[in-house]
Amino acid sequence: MKNLIKTFLVILLSWSIPIANAQKSEVFKPKVVYQSDDLIITQISSNAYEHVSYLQTQDFGKVPCNGLLVSNDKEAVIFDTPTNDKSSEELIKWFTDKLHLKIKAIIPTHFHDDCLGGLKAFHNHNIPSYANFKTIAFAKEKGFTVPKTGFTDALMLKVGKQTVTAKFFGEGHTRDNVVGYFPSEDILFGGCLIKELDATKGYLGDANVEAWSNTVEKVKKAYPKVKLIIPGHGERGDSKLLDYTINLFKNKG
Repeated sequence: MKNLIKTFLVILLSWSIPIANAQKSEVFKPKVVYQSDDLIITQISSNAYEHVSYLQTQDFGKVPCNGLLVSNDKEAVIFDTPTNDKSSEELIKWFTDKLHLKIKAIIPTHFHDDCLGGLKAFHNHNIPSYANFKTIAFAKEKGFTVPKTGFTDALMLKVGKQTVTAKFFGEGHTRDNVVGYFPSEDILFGGCLIKELDATKGYLGDANVEAWSNTVEKVKKAYPKVKLIIPGHGERGDSKLLDYTINLFKNKG
């Protein structure tokens, strides 16, 4: 009888361990936590949120534009503003009122409207802004709202007990484009340097098409453990987005 009970317990344990491991490795299911006509906020991991706003363009119509917020210990850093001040106000209000986050920084990843079109709203709330020195120069040249603090190659900021980085790997979509990385969750904000799967080359008016593939190769080498990538437009994905972008711009046609 004792042997029978022992055998039963062994079988029970052998079943329960894989179940526990499966639950532990369960993938986070993204969920929309806020939606209006101008702004959608989706929680994409335990401490990261994608924001989507819209830009009316002459060539591509109404374009959805992505940004990223990462948080830890009630502090947050945002990559790219929504496309205008109204949507930025909406985003700031939701994160500060609903989640009680202190937004420590806004980082536009290049000088186009889909990255800093709503920067004035952040300045009105005394939220520090950081950008590549080239982004600051282009913003001044174009008469846009100018980020307050510049960096040359890389920036590292504390967000709660974690860190977040912004880094310039080379030219591509623009001559100033940087990417953001949240190491604790292996999330990359690629901005417009990175394309969604099956995307076209898009707007190339300020691009360095010849350098683009090589720049993304450097990004891929720098972040081999990346799990989730948010492009500037379209669907988020994994490292396949890097491979797709590299191949897209290897073809010069």
